[in-house]
Amino acid sequence: MTINNLSLIQQLDNLWHPIYPYLAQYIQEIYRRRDGNILEIGPFSGLIFTLQEKNIGSSFTIAAFPPGMDNFFLQEAKKRKQENKIKVIESDPSLTGIDENTVDLAIFRGAFFFPSLGEANLLHIHRVLKESGVAFVGGGYGKYTPDTTIREIGEKSKDFNLRLGKIYLSAEKLWQKIQAINLKGEVKLISEGGLWILMKK
Repeated sequence: MTINNLSLIQQLDNLWHPIYPYLAQYIQEIYRRRDGNILEIGPFSGLIFTLQEKNIGSSFTIAAFPPGMDNFFLQEAKKRKQENKIKVIESDPSLTGIDENTVDLAIFRGAFFFPSLGEANLLHIHRVLKESGVAFVGGGYGKYTPDTTIREIGEKSKDFNLRLGKIYLSAEKLWQKIQAINLKGEVKLISEGGLWILMKK
């Protein structure tokens, strides 16, 4: 991972700050809880700060990758005075450092669309979920983000995404990949507000 790519990821994360309240609303609708252990995964893990501020969840962890992103998120937590509330660890797509059966809600944005940064491994996400735990894995603005807010960041976000090697994946192709894994529990594809896989253990 080059320093330039790390900088691009960080700029993209900062660009998405106006989206997080709307995504948090979407996730709360799906999660239907106010407590639980929340895990956000990967390079695009800014949403967890908003979830904590909105009291959605009772403990919070970021499994950060690629290398270097853990320091970025630690600094973000300090800026928001959340460093004592949100734990940041350096991890990888196998979720090294996260124990099995410990997570109530896992979130991985950008999961299938940036293979060079670390693609989602749904088996490992399933492993760390508690019984009845939920995972929201994929990408998009969510169904509550206003068009005006999307337009404000859309072009710049698209530019950053392309420079980071974002790939196009159709709903059909993604579903074929999911079916090939043969995950246990409930698995659903959501195409409203992006392209997401909803997993319930």
